[in-house]
Amino acid sequence: MNDKIIHHLSHTDLDGYSCQLVMKYTPYKLFNYNANYGAEVKQTLELILQNIKNNDKDATILITDLNLTPDESKWLNNEVEKLNNSKLEIKLQLLDHHGTGEDSAQKYNWYFLDTNRSATKITYDYAKENFILDAPSWMEKFVNIINAVDLWKMNEVENFEYGKVCMRLLSEMRELNKIMFPEQDNNYKISLLHEAVKYIDEIDAPVVLDEKIHMLKKNFFKIDKNDTLDNLATAYVVKLLGAAKDEKTIYYKGYRGFLSYGVGNTSIIGNGFLLAYPEYDFIVDVSFRGTMSFRANNNVSVSQISKEWCGGGGHPNAAGGRIIGFKEQYRYDLVKKQIEKIINEKESIAGDLEYKKES
Repeated sequence: MNDKIIHHLSHTDLDGYSCQLVMKYTPYKLFNYNANYGAEVKQTLELILQNIKNNDKDATILITDLNLTPDESKWLNNEVEKLNNSKLEIKLQLLDHHGTGEDSAQKYNWYFLDTNRSATKITYDYAKENFILDAPSWMEKFVNIINAVDLWKMNEVENFEYGKVCMRLLSEMRELNKIMFPEQDNNYKISLLHEAVKYIDEIDAPVVLDEKIHMLKKNFFKIDKNDTLDNLATAYVVKLLGAAKDEKTIYYKGYRGFLSYGVGNTSIIGNGFLLAYPEYDFIVDVSFRGTMSFRANNNVSVSQISKEWCGGGGHPNAAGGRIIGFKEQYRYDLVKKQIEKIINEKESIAGDLEYKKES
């Protein structure tokens, strides 16, 4: 049935995103997620399970290019069984090629392991047999390219060299943050891989793609006029921040702030946001290690806020500090909970005391 819902979790490398590019050519409703190994996998799977519960509809959980530990496999199997016992029909399928998942593959029939193919090739072959796949003419060649570079088959020279350029294309796509903007970041990566397939049959195809990378990135962010990649990406990110205002607004002592996570480049993006949305008094970006970067536009002293929150300091409109004991997260909502806990604690200590703005 074409109304199938698939929650697709894949790795954060070329092989992982290429699995999702293959699935783009199925007629189903796809929700894409990406995670690296460690705690990020469990947190993302928890998000998928929560989304399924909220949607309250039958669905498939598809995991590609990620091996689960025995504990993760057992936990996920139990959680899916609970959902199925609650009258939902949830199918679980994992397609992977990492030998470290052998224990789980032997125990669970939903865990498919083949160490001789890339995850992209496994997904492509599985989709042809089990899904409705409207594969374009370039797909099989693209799959073979990914297979060659992911398994490091240097003897397949043309495929291997083109795959290396695709790896660099993906590794240099740092303009968006996958935790703040998971849907847009996923779309960015898959869209550029989709553009990359257009040059597969060109003479000196790896060189052609190599020279096109900057243009492909600019074209993704370009709206109405040309500019530098930095300016185009900044405008795009500021617009995304503005669209997410309701979810990412915080308040401190009556001042309105915007909380971002891992966006970076606060001097440019932060100031761009404050100019575009003057109703905000400050913006703070928290890094994955708990470093805080504040910007303001003369409405409040962020050096004072930084001092109160984490013993930091700086200037009235630009300050920073670091949260001691910050726990790295892979979901924005969990980061916001940590920051709001700090805010509540500091406001409770301060009581009704007010501080003067620095000039």
